[in-house]
Amino acid sequence: MGEHEPASSRRPDTADATSIPVASMVESIVGCKWSVRLLQLCAEGNHRPSALLRACTGLSAKVMNERLRKMTRFGIMHRTVHGEKPPVEVEYRLTPFGRRFMGILEEVQRLQHAVECGAIADAGETVEHARREHA
Repeated sequence: MGEHEPASSRRPDTADATSIPVASMVESIVGCKWSVRLLQLCAEGNHRPSALLRACTGLSAKVMNERLRKMTRFGIMHRTVHGEKPPVEVEYRLTPFGRRFMGILEEVQRLQHAVECGAIADAGETVEHARREHA
């Protein structure tokens, strides 16, 4: 399921998280800085798209909506629409699966902090070694 596939070939928003491998979800979400930031903001209590957009300088509404739709398809977020006639209010909240998924991101942040603080002494050497091998 690529980013630029036609809407007709995408999974419907009702697809459950069990139909998508978790490793693919992690790769897709962690590979996009906006997805990670939007997840963090939702975890902090920002649920309205307008608030999310204001909190992310440089993020366009189009990209934000793409990211939110993807995370909804993955079952990480739940979209709720309040009202029937425009203007409607839309909110995005983490699902129970999404809260558990956030644990992965929090662990990555803890690991990064440990590397930066020198708590993992060989991490910098390992990263530099990997860079040289792939150059």
